Amino acid sequence: MTLPSETTSAVSARGLTKRYGRKTVLDAVDFDIPENTICGLFGRNGAGKTTIMSILTAQNFATSGNAWIFGEEPYENRRALSRMCFVRESQKYPDDAKPVHAFAAARMFFPNWSDDLADQLIDDFHLPTTTRIKKLSRGQLSAVGVIIGLASRADVTFFDEPYLGLDAVARQIFYDRLLADYAEHPRTVVLSSHLIDEISNLIERVLVIDDGRIVLDEDAEDLRGRAVTVVGAESAVNEFVDGREEIHRERLGPVASATVLGALTHTDRERLRELNLTTSAVSMQELIVRFTQHADATGTTAEQHATAPRGAFR
Repeated sequence: MTLPSETTSAVSARGLTKRYGRKTVLDAVDFDIPENTICGLFGRNGAGKTTIMSILTAQNFATSGNAWIFGEEPYENRRALSRMCFVRESQKYPDDAKPVHAFAAARMFFPNWSDDLADQLIDDFHLPTTTRIKKLSRGQLSAVGVIIGLASRADVTFFDEPYLGLDAVARQIFYDRLLADYAEHPRTVVLSSHLIDEISNLIERVLVIDDGRIVLDEDAEDLRGRAVTVVGAESAVNEFVDGREEIHRERLGPVASATVLGALTHTDRERLRELNLTTSAVSMQELIVRFTQHADATGTTAEQHATAPRGAFR
């Protein structure tokens, strides 16, 4: 089955479902990731992130529904598979393999492989290329995956948290090299990560999965302006948030803070001053966490939030 050309994206899914016995890991998932986009795939452990990526890369089978890479199903599709690179934290290598062997194999598989970029990254990460992979530290093992993912320059690259073994300096090198090479060689990159704030400035698209369902699918720039936290006397906070969609609240004595969805207007800011309330920005990580908690509590997805009347889910 081929996805109709008018709806073709780099990565697409319709009704994607995966069950193991009675357990539903993915529940009729729909999404599209545009070509030449860095997309963050977020969710708690066990939410379904790795399952999605495994199905998209033909390393797992869906129970029902469809997945496409540039409009083509990936299973037994040599053309589609050659356009993808999937790097995961638990990547396995032969016992006697060395990084130099892994890079030589990648060079043969990925048509856009860059030796120059691989060599630069090997130097950046101080990676010993002739040491057996099973003897490498966790950080060095992560570096092997990161180098393959970046130097492959595949049309679609999935990173399933392979960089968690890197220290903060090495992760920053990864982010910097990713952005620099992406600017010169645009492609679609999907980053699965728990370090949401750390990669928030990299991503252009946000997908959040929770309990097998997509609860947020949005342009990152739009998401950044979706919410604000209002702080002050609880009575004043109550007055301001009345009729708005509140997704989180905290209290400390007579002071309350409420996180509400929606951009502030000029009138809103005047009202905040009148009520002696202050505001603070909501980080992408906090917003995603709050949105996920809110969806758990209400059973409401992001699409339903977008179309529902204001205040409907308070």
